[in-house]
Amino acid sequence: MLDMQKRLTNLFYVNLSLPATAMGFALSVQISALSWILSTQYHLEIEDIGLVWAAGPIAGIIGQVLIGVISDNVWFLNGRRRPFILIGGVLAALMLLALPNIGVISDVMGMESILGIAIIVALTLDLAINVSFNPTRSIIADVTPEGKERTKGYTWMQTISGTFGVLAYAVGAIWNNFVLIYFGAGLVLVLSVLPVFFIEEPRALKGSGEEEENEKQPGFSLSETLKAIRPLWGFLAYAVYAITLRIMDIDREPGFVEGFCLALTAVVMIQALLKSETGKRKSEAGLIGFQKVLAAHSFTWIGVQTMFVYMFSYVQHDVYGFRAGDVIPEDIKIEMGRVVSIAFLVLNAVAAILPATILEPMADKFGRVKVHFACIAIMAIGYFSFLVPGISPTLIYVLMGVAGVGWAATVSLPFAIMSQKVDQAKMGLYMGLFNLSVVLPQLVASLGVGQLIGNAENKSITFVVCGVTLGISALAWLMVKEEQTGDTTVAAPAGH
Repeated sequence: MLDMQKRLTNLFYVNLSLPATAMGFALSVQISALSWILSTQYHLEIEDIGLVWAAGPIAGIIGQVLIGVISDNVWFLNGRRRPFILIGGVLAALMLLALPNIGVISDVMGMESILGIAIIVALTLDLAINVSFNPTRSIIADVTPEGKERTKGYTWMQTISGTFGVLAYAVGAIWNNFVLIYFGAGLVLVLSVLPVFFIEEPRALKGSGEEEENEKQPGFSLSETLKAIRPLWGFLAYAVYAITLRIMDIDREPGFVEGFCLALTAVVMIQALLKSETGKRKSEAGLIGFQKVLAAHSFTWIGVQTMFVYMFSYVQHDVYGFRAGDVIPEDIKIEMGRVVSIAFLVLNAVAAILPATILEPMADKFGRVKVHFACIAIMAIGYFSFLVPGISPTLIYVLMGVAGVGWAATVSLPFAIMSQKVDQAKMGLYMGLFNLSVVLPQLVASLGVGQLIGNAENKSITFVVCGVTLGISALAWLMVKEEQTGDTTVAAPAGH
């Protein structure tokens, strides 16, 4: 073990953050360039591009859980997370290189269908990112002690990853997407391959005390999984239903099924949040705590994904006054696109700066859960502020800076909170299950909320949805019990 890891120096935390940074940068390149290159270079229809993007969350549902389970139980190349980080990083870099060369690949393979090659490359890139994301996050929990050191690991991860994410948007804006793609391929390869050889993983993961006594090895079963994600049952049911309709090209108005999924979500969420960990065995209390985190975090992601997907429609309607079907001059299209790009740049810049500089010391002093609740509440206020009349681009940038406080917490603190709730020997599994509280709400936002906003005359309903869901999330976080560790002791929120 290197001295920097023994002493948990800042240099070690930087090195530990780089594999996650590589995958975050690959995702930023994908967000910036994938739709553009599929549309402008290969002339895919919008429906085909949408199908490619929908595959991302689906890959996350399957890939992250499966890879998490496998990485908990293997040892290869002197690591359990290392092999998957290496494989995913190399594959992601290769697929980024392939994006602008799909026509060449098609010619070499003697295939006439550029569309088929384009979809295969895009889906493989999605899968590679999802294969690596779980291990890059799990390894932080594996090699850091519980408490403020683990919080430091995840906040540094977001600060470094977020900074590189801002760099990705800047490269694309200053030069062009081709420069971004080639630069990204090299960066992803270096940051995913080299750092892991300077991190020594523990040969055995520490399990819960109860399991250690019984010498029980990390396992996986369908019933265990379904029980663990009970608060997400409503989201899961709706995702399966909505995806089925989309694949079968069935267009119908919301009705009984949507109402059932909504009622199911309300019931399982409330039940999860009202359960008490007091007096329970450690494993049972940990599962209850994990389920509360799933419930609270999932509503955050409905609001966040709604903002990401429908921000452009809001700007077009509320700032520039154009309705669906209006003929928009090209210069105005470019201007609107620039407003959205700058808004997301501000959001991500705030999220890159705050975790290690502000959120980590505050979490150490006041507790992770309380700090996260405050950040999510601030984000909800920022979202509701978008409803003021006479919104302007300048005000949008200011409000996105406010929302960035919640975004900074969302992509850093929940990992540290969740990691202390579960059996450390099953960290890969639970990190994959935790990801379901991200991808299932993403599908709900993309499919269900999209239909609501599309049918609404006033697109400001976008931020009504964002504000309400973030408000619900903030209240739910109040029901999550603050863990007490040897290096930080914080009282539980009221009711516990």
